[in-house]
Amino acid sequence: VPLVESGGGLVQSGGSLRLSCVASGSITGRANMAWYREAPGEERHVVASISSTGGTYYKTSVRDRFTISRDHSKNTLYLQMDSLKPEDTATYYCAAGNDDRLDDFWGQGTQVTVSS
Repeated sequence: VPLVESGGGLVQSGGSLRLSCVASGSITGRANMAWYREAPGEERHVVASISSTGGTYYKTSVRDRFTISRDHSKNTLYLQMDSLKPEDTATYYCAAGNDDRLDDFWGQGTQVTVSS
């Protein structure tokens, strides 16, 4: 499995969670990495991404609440999620890609549930 996520769980509205994603050795520091999420009845979409040089993108609805970061020395991607809302409830997937892509490799997903 190229990517392994952890850190999901159940949290109350307004709470915080930090997701982690450990990448296997086949995914180098030159890869772009991203967090996607998929809620029931919705398509999977990018929540945040980070390039190999640290450039970031955030979906508008999570900007100022979520922070994506990566530790090259540990080959690990993080997503700090603060001020969580019930609409953030979804399965969150870690992904990595080469060149301009974000989705060459996928993790198995981790469930995040935010109660109101």
